[in-house]
Amino acid sequence: MARVPLRGRISFRDYAALILGFSFLALEACLHIIIVFLPKSVIDWFYRRSRSLFHRIAKQPKHRSEEKRASDNVLNARDFGELCALYGYTHEEHVVLTKDGYLLGLHRLPSKMGQRSGNPGGSTGKPVVYLHHGLLMNSEVWVCITDASRALPFVLVEQGYDVWLGNNRGNKYSKKSIHHGPNSSKFWDFSIDDFAWHDIPDSINHILDVTKADKLSYVGFSQGTAQAFAALSIHPRLNEKVNVFIALAPAMSPPGLAAPIVDGLMKASPTLLFLFFGRKSILSSATMWQSIMYPPIFARMIDRSLIWLFDWHSNNITMDQKIAAYAHLYSFASVKSVVHWFQIMRNAAFQMYDDDVLSPVVRTSVSSYRPARFPTRNIITPIVLLYGDSDSLVHIETMLAQLPDHTIAKPLHTYEHLDILWGKDVDKDVIPEVLQSLQYYCSNGEDRSAKNNVKPTGLVVKE
Repeated sequence: MARVPLRGRISFRDYAALILGFSFLALEACLHIIIVFLPKSVIDWFYRRSRSLFHRIAKQPKHRSEEKRASDNVLNARDFGELCALYGYTHEEHVVLTKDGYLLGLHRLPSKMGQRSGNPGGSTGKPVVYLHHGLLMNSEVWVCITDASRALPFVLVEQGYDVWLGNNRGNKYSKKSIHHGPNSSKFWDFSIDDFAWHDIPDSINHILDVTKADKLSYVGFSQGTAQAFAALSIHPRLNEKVNVFIALAPAMSPPGLAAPIVDGLMKASPTLLFLFFGRKSILSSATMWQSIMYPPIFARMIDRSLIWLFDWHSNNITMDQKIAAYAHLYSFASVKSVVHWFQIMRNAAFQMYDDDVLSPVVRTSVSSYRPARFPTRNIITPIVLLYGDSDSLVHIETMLAQLPDHTIAKPLHTYEHLDILWGKDVDKDVIPEVLQSLQYYCSNGEDRSAKNNVKPTGLVVKE
């Protein structure tokens, strides 16, 4: 009798979704090939027609607002350096060689607006803050803001911090290895494990070597928080180098996606993603669609996708900010790292990558195998969580149960996931909380752990 793949684990409705998904990917691949060979004049014609149609339907205002002008400037900036230059900041570029051979790009903002560092590439004597982005992102997401007062890195620089921004292996600024080229599947054979074992600790060590500082403060967003949770839990000595870990929209073991078909299908068999996207980078055609679509149309497409997948309506982010930021949202990531997230969701545990997922599973009362979990309760570094109370990916009670007792949590009312980066009121709701925590734990280099137990106001301590 012929075997039906995954029989008993997914329904016939899920099989229909699987077939539909493969059909869509095949159609998209064909369109991608056609567009590659189309003359630029034809692509430009379609772009102009879509722009004309959009303005006719949307009835755009005749006079551009200040935010609209800023949005256009951010939209057209090509990289991190140009985004910083829009607001008068001069950045430095650094490269880190990880122990397993990946070259990671680091960006640094050592001096205030309109100033240049007197000692480029060296120590500034200032307290150091390291920011790390989320999944499918790069360092640009921190600075693609229509108002400098809402960009956390710029505010930190003006407050006297030496600001560094990291990048994961494989993304726009880290697409090189001394062992494999980016066209090789071996280059993309990495998951959250590799970020934790190498990218985060190696980046932190490089920053401390350059700045001659004893410790730094870590601010992560989304997957950037998961990477720090994992790294601090498996590198005990790394805890001695981080005076506070501030987790924005923290991610550890999210409950799942809002789209039931996708959620059920991927949890049933996470490795189906390898069948959909191969074993290299995921959604690699996103940059192609972005280049040929009129930006407001692209922004609305992203909005619809976020609503469908995560139930994020992003009402706290203005449309001008979306148009500006979504152009810098996507960066390359491995399919394996996304598979890892679905393994975590399926098992409701913050675990290491499960290499044994394709082996047959015998269901008994006592399991004979369990993937190793990141021992996050062993983290010594002070932890501050800032999370949106409307974020579908954050289940705060589950997260706190996996973290040490000194963890502090602060809900942000009506905030979703991306709102914490680009919301219209982050300068009032998010950035002051970050500054308050930094001042408490690392002001003037003092060791707050030896002082009294008074916590920053407005923060809720884990019971």
